[in-house]
Amino acid sequence: MPANQPPAGGPQWGPRDSGQSPGAGWPPPSGPPQKKRRSRGCLWGCAGALVVVVAIGIAVVVTAGNDGDDSTTAAPSTASAPSATAPQGETRKATNERDDLTSFQIDDRSTGGFSDVWLTWTIRNNSSEKSDYSWEWEAVDSGGTRLANGTELETAVQPGQTTKGEAPTTLKTAQGVKLNITSFDRTRSY
Repeated sequence: MPANQPPAGGPQWGPRDSGQSPGAGWPPPSGPPQKKRRSRGCLWGCAGALVVVVAIGIAVVVTAGNDGDDSTTAAPSTASAPSATAPQGETRKATNERDDLTSFQIDDRSTGGFSDVWLTWTIRNNSSEKSDYSWEWEAVDSGGTRLANGTELETAVQPGQTTKGEAPTTLKTAQGVKLNITSFDRTRSY
């Protein structure tokens, strides 16, 4: 075999014999891949897993159901704070966890043409355990259009303790703006 010739059966360089077709020496291509039959066990296994996932999802929704109070109500102000004592002859109803938020209002600190609108709140823990509070709020104008919304958090409030907080907002003015609490939750603090 000459030095410049490849071994037999290997690739060949240079001109081909006119009688040799491209791909000669290669086996013909096999047909399309054969479909494998999957057993019905896979079908029943997948369907069973789907049923379990749906059942767990339903159980979570039912269990979580109505733990918090998610109705929208107007935010309390200092003028409408609940009284700690009931008039003589009446018994005070059991306190709702939302009653712990005694004040939640807008504080407009704007000066010199610069808007500076804050939220202020007061929480009094009326429960018998250290608690964390979280609530969602929205600010709406007189036409009911939402101008801003957010979430506030107070943590580790001791039983009987009062805490005050504040946070800046993106509101440009406080005039004609009403605060609504859209969700409120008190949980035990660890």
